[in-house]
Amino acid sequence: MAKSSDRDLFSGSLVKNILLFTLPIIATGILQLLFNTADLAVVGLFRGEEAVAAVGSTSSMIHLIVNLLVGLSVGASVVVAQAYGAGDREAIGQGVHTAFAVALFGGVIFGILGFFMSRPILVWMGTDPAVLDSAVLYVKIYFFGVPMSMVYNFGASILRAVGNTRTPLLYLTLSGILNVVLNCVFVVFLDMSVEGVAIATAVSQAMSAILIVRYFMKSHDACRFEFSRFGIHKNEFIRMLRIGVPAGLQGSLFSISNVLIQSSVNSFASVEVIAGNTAAMTLEGYVYTMMNAFSAAAMTFVGQTVGAKRFDRISRVALRCIALVSTVGLLGGAFCYLLRTPLLGIFLSGEEGDASASLTYGSLRLLFIAVPYFLCGLMDVLTGLLRGMGSSTVPMIITVGGVCGLRLLWIYTVFAAYHELWVLYLSYPISWIVTGLIQFTLFVILERKLVKRWKRSGAALT
Repeated sequence: MAKSSDRDLFSGSLVKNILLFTLPIIATGILQLLFNTADLAVVGLFRGEEAVAAVGSTSSMIHLIVNLLVGLSVGASVVVAQAYGAGDREAIGQGVHTAFAVALFGGVIFGILGFFMSRPILVWMGTDPAVLDSAVLYVKIYFFGVPMSMVYNFGASILRAVGNTRTPLLYLTLSGILNVVLNCVFVVFLDMSVEGVAIATAVSQAMSAILIVRYFMKSHDACRFEFSRFGIHKNEFIRMLRIGVPAGLQGSLFSISNVLIQSSVNSFASVEVIAGNTAAMTLEGYVYTMMNAFSAAAMTFVGQTVGAKRFDRISRVALRCIALVSTVGLLGGAFCYLLRTPLLGIFLSGEEGDASASLTYGSLRLLFIAVPYFLCGLMDVLTGLLRGMGSSTVPMIITVGGVCGLRLLWIYTVFAAYHELWVLYLSYPISWIVTGLIQFTLFVILERKLVKRWKRSGAALT
């Protein structure tokens, strides 16, 4: 499998191969975003901006809990992929059953925590009292679906580890369609509000989990799932934690900084500010998903390059990934800003175009964050390049410190002194620039060290 993958990645046009690699990742990521987008669009069109604000004010909290478990799914993917590459059927089976056990048990634990801690956390975040009860209701129902969401994510990561990207995409498509249909049924026909979209999301997550477990149960290879083998195998569990916890920790720390950003947005005590911020953030999510796929490509391509000891290819991969992510980021950010009125209008109803306060606040966020969003893409690609070269802890520290640390410092100093929304948003591009420059410096140092070490060994680069 590894050799075939290497031929596919580096035979022919490198740009074409990178694009072909990223397209399934982009499609899957965009479909996942549609869950939340469908929620916001339906409640915005039929229940108004207070409902949008209620759903939007919960996003950072939800991401905080979910990102840790999604990070663990990365560990499951690596464990199964390594066993698959080695042809160890027993290890594959143990990895599969351990992954599903971790997903279910972890999902239940965090689902319970999210259910009971929803109100205290939302209050601590400074959620507008006008939407607090609706936000708490949305979160409590949402966390009922967390175990099923984790089962799907872990199952999908395993399938991708063995080269199957179409099945997770198919199941996510089906559950996404169900989510949209149920949103309309609950909100439009049954006259529900945020509770309707939350129930729709939980049901659709359950469907995707059932479909993917059914796939594994019907499988006839080493990935076959059997309830008699369901449980945690110590060695596989430890390896999953060792690999997945750093990824989950970074995602969670990012979410903590976003929670504080959300709290700062909530501090303006305006439904229009929160609704505009939420709508703009939703649009940015699509651009980020497209850019983040190139980070995964950078890590995979450089990882295979280093494994093959073809260090002359590192700079080629880096330049192409940087060029592609910059292009996608610039085009995506410009698209969102230039078409901001109709795009934001999808989620904001009740007032006309540029006269709407919510549209004005949403446009402000797009100007300061979506337009320079390519800087975030560059930062993430550099992280992927560093991890592909074998450095995982250092880029995590740089990213967490440069992004989370700098934003927190900004909130408690600059933003505290100048309590303006644009000042808060300015922390994003500044943190991307500072972090990206440090990562680029580290990348150049590591790349040169690898090439020099290889040359000193007497081997010729071909």
